[in-house]
Amino acid sequence: MVQQVVTGNRLADGVVIYLGQDGGWTPKIDAARVAVDADEAKLLEDIAKAAEKARMVVGPYLVEVTDVEGAVTPVRYRERLRAYGPSVHPEFGRDDVPDHLRMGSEAEYVHMNGVAG
Repeated sequence: MVQQVVTGNRLADGVVIYLGQDGGWTPKIDAARVAVDADEAKLLEDIAKAAEKARMVVGPYLVEVTDVEGAVTPVRYRERLRAYGPSVHPEFGRDDVPDHLRMGSEAEYVHMNGVAG
């Protein structure tokens, strides 16, 4: 079973958020609750659907993640961009993202054409 977290957007302002370990929602993926099996993934989906119904989050869905140097890291490029973006230049990235995960630091060798995700 792959590891997964739930993401969506906060209804109030559109910020990318993740279902947290404490059951709340957080903009930090490293604070997300990670499902390690299908039953837990289903539970996280059910919690997210209830939060969507309560108008706390918009469009929640599961995202495959992996561990990179102790950090919860999305597998797909699209989700890394949502978690760590923007991709234009590392200097414009979020301050709370470790340098090795910042988008744009890989811009020298990643071309958007043909990138899976």
